[in-house]
Amino acid sequence: MCLNTMHVNNFKKCVDNKILQWLLRRSFVRCLHVLQFGISHSHWTHPNVYWSYSQRSFHSKKIQRPVGGGRPLVNQDDIFKCNNWDNVEWNAEQERSAKEITENQWKSKLSQEKIDEYEKQAGTHWDTFYGIHQNRFFKDRNWLFTEFPELLPPPDEGCGNNIKPQETCVVNDSSFNLLEVGCGVGNTVFPVLKTNQNPNLKIYCCDFSPTAIEIVKGHPDYNQDRCNAFVCDISDEMSATPISDNSLDIVTIIFVLSSISPEKMQYVVNRLTRYLKPGGTILLRDYGRYDMAQLRFKQGRCLSENFYVRGDGTRAYFFTQDELKQMFEKAGLVEKQNLIDRRLQVNRGKQLKMYRVWIQCKYVKPC
Repeated sequence: MCLNTMHVNNFKKCVDNKILQWLLRRSFVRCLHVLQFGISHSHWTHPNVYWSYSQRSFHSKKIQRPVGGGRPLVNQDDIFKCNNWDNVEWNAEQERSAKEITENQWKSKLSQEKIDEYEKQAGTHWDTFYGIHQNRFFKDRNWLFTEFPELLPPPDEGCGNNIKPQETCVVNDSSFNLLEVGCGVGNTVFPVLKTNQNPNLKIYCCDFSPTAIEIVKGHPDYNQDRCNAFVCDISDEMSATPISDNSLDIVTIIFVLSSISPEKMQYVVNRLTRYLKPGGTILLRDYGRYDMAQLRFKQGRCLSENFYVRGDGTRAYFFTQDELKQMFEKAGLVEKQNLIDRRLQVNRGKQLKMYRVWIQCKYVKPC
């Protein structure tokens, strides 16, 4: 039975235990979603359905959030009724304002000496980042299997889904090899290992932070028979990998290409394309042009057009769909998906609006 707001508030007055208060609030939010989306109590307690607190959405093998989101903002008066709205279109004034902000950022571009210094110290800054935060900063990407069903096992593996498995042109090859580039502390790797029990699955994962790789190898779910984690700067041709050409079914680069200098991005895409089997796929999700994170950069943080350095020394580029299309097609890949994901996140308490822009791509190596 759902608790209404009056019952929650009255009961909270009698409760001193903060943990119980948190559980109560979370249960109330669940009840609101049950009313809003018509999901029964039995559905959200089913083991195949889980609550993602950070995403504020339900995910299930039977009840899945549509790719790119399924909560459009139809009535502007409803804007503060939910925390997240999908597929939010910008008006001309928003586009003009965002462009003006980025042009002003560009006017205070850093000196070439500082740009070279950040490039030289790129690995050090990420290693320091993981040394400080360990595995506490990023959360496991449980949305992966909604946006990238290619990472799921085939239906006959007993996973209960009806999504077509990754197709490949390789004949008589039972292996299924995946590379996660810029794996960090394993927020993609371990959800895949846990969900995909394909006995032929082998995951390679690399990062140029030795600290991050140490954390991955120390994870209780790390299994050397199914996973090979190694240090590598994928943008450096002198940085070797244990991967042969034409050997990978899938390469994932999730919020990674944006951290690499723009002049090195094409080399990275070309290199990853070499590793793919014919029919193999590169899966990318990254920052889009005029994302909230870009517009929040202060003066003196711009390295080059749409490329910035954060306060901790790590860097971020903000893409357009055309830029990524040209990059992947120049490497000889064929477009399967190239979409822009615009979301509006709101802080209902402070009445704040936060516009997020991400780009999601799938490009295939021809047979």
